[in-house]
Amino acid sequence: MENQPAKPRLLDQIRDRIRLKHYSRRTEDVYVDWAKRFILYHNKRHPQEMGKQEIEAFLTWLARDRQVSARPQYFR
Repeated sequence: MENQPAKPRLLDQIRDRIRLKHYSRRTEDVYVDWAKRFILYHNKRHPQEMGKQEIEAFLTWLARDRQVSARPQYFR
């Protein structure tokens, strides 16, 4: 059986997708940073294992505990 190349890590996949869309480097950095925060908030669970409930919990935590305004949360 041949060794297949390893699937790129999630954050690398995010970077690749952003680059395909020709977003700025700053946008790439911000999106990757928010993805990291989401994953770390949920104890390093993979986003594929999560859904609406985890997203809502993260957004609530940002608004309530981190004082991030609601507007940027829904437009990112």
